[in-house]
Amino acid sequence: MKLSSVACPIPATAALIGCLLLLATVSEAAISCSDVTKDLRPCLSYLVNGSGKPPPACCAGASALASAASTSADKKVACGCIKSAAQKINLNVQLAQALPGNCGINLPFSISPNTDCSKVG
Repeated sequence: MKLSSVACPIPATAALIGCLLLLATVSEAAISCSDVTKDLRPCLSYLVNGSGKPPPACCAGASALASAASTSADKKVACGCIKSAAQKINLNVQLAQALPGNCGINLPFSISPNTDCSKVG
């Protein structure tokens, strides 16, 4: 890796350490909010104004998300993304909290705007 050609006001050693820290942080979680959004998009209308059982596409997405969020870091990221989205929409909290059970999957956290994602793991 050639750092001397990088236009950066900090010394090469500091740049290398910064790059390594950034890579370590990014590599901890393989899942992103765009992944979470893509998987749970079919659930949106159900979670806002649905009733009964969630649609099959919603459960398929929730199942895909549960499978993709395999590490502690992934679960924390997924939790944070869901929590953030839940705070922005008028979500039916009872439907959201029942979603994993209604889809036959396990999530290590509650789908809620009040979930403490730091305790997910």
